[in-house]
Amino acid sequence: MKIINCTKDQAPAILDILNEAIVNSTALYDYVPRSLESMTPWFDIKIKNNFPVIGLMGDDGQLLAFGSYGTFRAWPAYKYSVEHSLYVNKDYRGKGYGKIILQQLIQDATEKGYHTLIAGIDSKNIASIKLHEASGFVFSGRIKHAGYKFSKWLDLDFYQLLLPTPSHPQEG
Repeated sequence: MKIINCTKDQAPAILDILNEAIVNSTALYDYVPRSLESMTPWFDIKIKNNFPVIGLMGDDGQLLAFGSYGTFRAWPAYKYSVEHSLYVNKDYRGKGYGKIILQQLIQDATEKGYHTLIAGIDSKNIASIKLHEASGFVFSGRIKHAGYKFSKWLDLDFYQLLLPTPSHPQEG
């Protein structure tokens, strides 16, 4: 297996992983599977803002997992904070692939001078919570009833990791 920078060529594989999570889990607070056309503007935003889309490719060319980060909030003072997400193909969960992607996201965010990496995780997603805690993330708050899916209210937990960067933060 190898770590790759995903391009629009991987959009169908990314979409398969996302849509499975939308339909079968609370990893995404979304109801309707996304279309292939929705991936073009998603990638365009990633490219425009120099945000990574990191993938883990199996020896057979199958995308096993991917992750990315993006703008946390659009106001200028948040410029050193990014919110990330990562997803593992349903057939490959529990093999440590999420940890590989998360470590790559941390490394990329550090190299680019971000200071806070934020994860929004459904409060019942114990596997994701444990993964993040094992990587140094700390619980930083809960929004109760933030979402409604599968006929129940969902609580959204926030976890954050403070990075040792940037060396000289500036306003503006």
